[in-house]
Amino acid sequence: MSNEKTSFVYVTYIRSTPEKVFEAITQPEIARRYWGHENVSDWKPGSAWQHVRDDAGRPVRVVGKVVEVAPAKRLVITWADPARAAEPAAYSRVAFDIAEYDGMVKLTVTHDELEAAGGMAKGIQRGWPIVLSSLKSLLETGQGIDVFAQPKEGATEKCS
Repeated sequence: MSNEKTSFVYVTYIRSTPEKVFEAITQPEIARRYWGHENVSDWKPGSAWQHVRDDAGRPVRVVGKVVEVAPAKRLVITWADPARAAEPAAYSRVAFDIAEYDGMVKLTVTHDELEAAGGMAKGIQRGWPIVLSSLKSLLETGQGIDVFAQPKEGATEKCS
């Protein structure tokens, strides 16, 4: 596999507070409401974290370590498929930067150090936009969106 790396940056503006955005990312019971998964950790630098599916089997979908924590400002974690957890090169990094912005929150999610040709990069490109849209919807309206929704058969996405 190629050693080439890629990254993605997503920015959204949310009518909320930095504290509520940070809690939504780190509290399992809130993450479940907009992501369909729980982020589980004690959120201390060096601690493990897991991204687990909210179902009876609770399979672990992503694993990593907490790199940096500044509550309501910044969270940095590593991110890997559990099947490749023993491979240091398989880990990417996600930074959540939370900033007050004229009565709102500017949330910047930077997912970098991704293997450019890997399936994780493709999944990230599709996944983060809907997850962040759902987070915004939850915090602004009290209800997330279906992050597992699929395009209707025969429908195409168009930009106007």
